[in-house]
Amino acid sequence: MEFTHLNDKGEAYMVNVGDKAVTARAATACATMRMRPATLDALQNGTLKKGDAIAAARIAGILAAKQTAALIPLCHPIPIDSVTIDITPQPPDCLRIVAFAHTTYKTGIEMEALTAASVAALTVYDMCKAIDRSMAIENIRLLEKSGGHSGLWAAKTV
Repeated sequence: MEFTHLNDKGEAYMVNVGDKAVTARAATACATMRMRPATLDALQNGTLKKGDAIAAARIAGILAAKQTAALIPLCHPIPIDSVTIDITPQPPDCLRIVAFAHTTYKTGIEMEALTAASVAALTVYDMCKAIDRSMAIENIRLLEKSGGHSGLWAAKTV
């Protein structure tokens, strides 16, 4: 097996994307949060002492996508055309976070979508931990990616 981020000496390096074609690329990632039903109620009703956790999580996810290259060592900094974060309560005890990211560039945007979903979930945790430290962030995963050499890929189960 040949590793793309290791040179001939086995050392990590950043892949050269200079010769790749600029194409439209998109990725969708998600995270699921489990929490007590009372915590989900507080989120939905806007009764958290720290304020609107869903609005804060949406902004945090967008900001995180823009900082992905600073967090993931071999990830290229890329121009991001758009990032959206959808946060949907799933009663009685679940919150689903879906991040969509788009770029027109030489390399993919999967890591930005995954980072956005992850940080949005961590923000909800931070804003709700005073009432529910038992929350769990689960199933952070790529749902779909499109563009580039490999084209469309979609998870088998959503």
